[in-house]
This record gives sequence, structure tokens and C-alpha cells, in this order.
Amino acid sequence: MMPTRYLLDPEGRDALRRLMTRRPLLGFDFDGTLAPIVMHPDEARIPPSTAALLETLTTRVPVAVVSGRQVLDVRHRLGFKPTHIVGNHGAEDEFDGPDPRVVTTLAAFRQIARRLEPMLNEAGATIEDKGASLAIHYRLAPNPVIAREAIAVLLQELPSGVEAEPGKRVVNILVTGAPHKGDALLRLASRYGTDAGFFVGDDTNDEPAFEQVGHDWVTVRVGPRLDHSHARYFLHEQAEIDDVLRLMLEVLGEGGSGGPGPLFGTQGGNLLAGRQAKGGDGEKGTRSP
Repeated sequence: MMPTRYLLDPEGRDALRRLMTRRPLLGFDFDGTLAPIVMHPDEARIPPSTAALLETLTTRVPVAVVSGRQVLDVRHRLGFKPTHIVGNHGAEDEFDGPDPRVVTTLAAFRQIARRLEPMLNEAGATIEDKGASLAIHYRLAPNPVIAREAIAVLLQELPSGVEAEPGKRVVNILVTGAPHKGDALLRLASRYGTDAGFFVGDDTNDEPAFEQVGHDWVTVRVGPRLDHSHARYFLHEQAEIDDVLRLMLEVLGEGGSGGPGPLFGTQGGNLLAGRQAKGGDGEKGTRSP
């Protein structure tokens, strides 16, 4: 299914306005969505203007960053403190840590990857071990075709229960049946006491979320090439995300009192209040594998 509706046209804006009156969970991918794609992944950051808008939104509704990166990796790149962070494509929770079964299942692949890593490096590909998933990057490869051929050799030795998911100049190595972004968003919606939600992402690992969440969610894929996407709406480019955030805040500002929304009087608000009272930001629940 290909989304044909542009989020910032009148129909899309109306859908977003209706959603925001329900004080929904707001979910955001990181790379290519909140942060522009960069040649060196370690340089990725959220622009200050975007971070400021998100910081304001977190005072009104639950805001989650749901990324393919590790929690510890993505946290310092945000420039604001979201309500919740989920990493490893949905398999690592900010408070509960990565799924132990997933980490263990990847052990056999790690041995294969270490054996073939010199061949991959020679082709310009690098392996990133994130605990609950691995990523084989080739954005900096001098010849992407040669890099993909080297990666294909590695993928021929995928052990049982492990699968590969291609992305933008990256191949993600995941455990079959591991929690994905859709699972994470539904879990967070329950945790923070809302039955409505928004999620925006730009890559194939966001598709499980687009497909799994309810029809009353507003789901958005970033980018003009959207064949077979399950998202209901699209944005032309990452730079439009600030326009979306401003519209969200505009609706919340028209809500009447201008005070905090139901986040601070619901199950989610109690959880967040407890987190703040302890003076922590989830470090106990996260660990670097």
C-alpha cells in the first residue's frame, strides 16, 4: 500500500488536529526523521529548533523516541529529555534494558561476523554491535556495490532465528520475532494511558509500526519514494518535521486552560513523576551490552 496523502495538506492537517485533541502518544524515529541523515552516523544530532519544540511538547503529552540505535547512543544526541526512549528497533527499553533472549540469540552470528569482519572492512563496510541487534554500515564505502557483495557473503551464513533487514546504506541484523517498533509503541501507549497515537519514521524498520498500530493513529513516512509503505501520510523531506511539531503545539495551545494535559494526571503521569522524583533518567534500566 502506498500512502497518497500529504500530511501538511488541508486533509492531513485536519487529521493531525483531531488527533492532538485526544492528547496522544507522540512517537518519533531518530535518524532521517528528527535528525537529518549525515555521512558519518556519529555526527547525527537533532537541530536546536526541533529540540526546543519537542521539549515543549513533552510538558503536554508523552513523547517517545523509538530508534534503531542503542538507548545510550541516541540519548545524548537529542538535545531534550523525552518521556521515553526505545532503542534497537523496539527490542531495548530505556528502563527495562534489552531483551535478554534477543541478546543471547545473536551470539552465534557475532562469531561469524568477527570471522568475516576483515573482508567486510576491506570492502568499506563496518559492523556495529548494539547488543539486541547488529548493523552493517556501508554509507562510507568507496564502492557500494562491492560493499553489498561482501555483506551478501556474510548473510549467507545467517544462523537459525536471525534475519537481515536492509535499510538506507545499512543492513540490520535482527532476531526473528524480537519486539519491533510497533510492539514498542503499543506498549508505551498502554503505559502512558492513551488510546491514540502518532508515529513518524523514514525507513523500512518503521514499517512494522505503521502496519501494527491502530487505524486511528496518524502514521507518517518521511521521503517521496513510498512504494509499499503502510503509513497513512507522508512528508516530502525531513526538514518539514518542525512544521508538524508547530502544528501540534498550535492545537494544544488552543485547548483552553493552557495548562498541562492529561499526561500529568494519568498512569503515564504518575510514572513520569516517579522518574523525576528519583532524579534519574533511566540509567538504571539501560546498559551498554
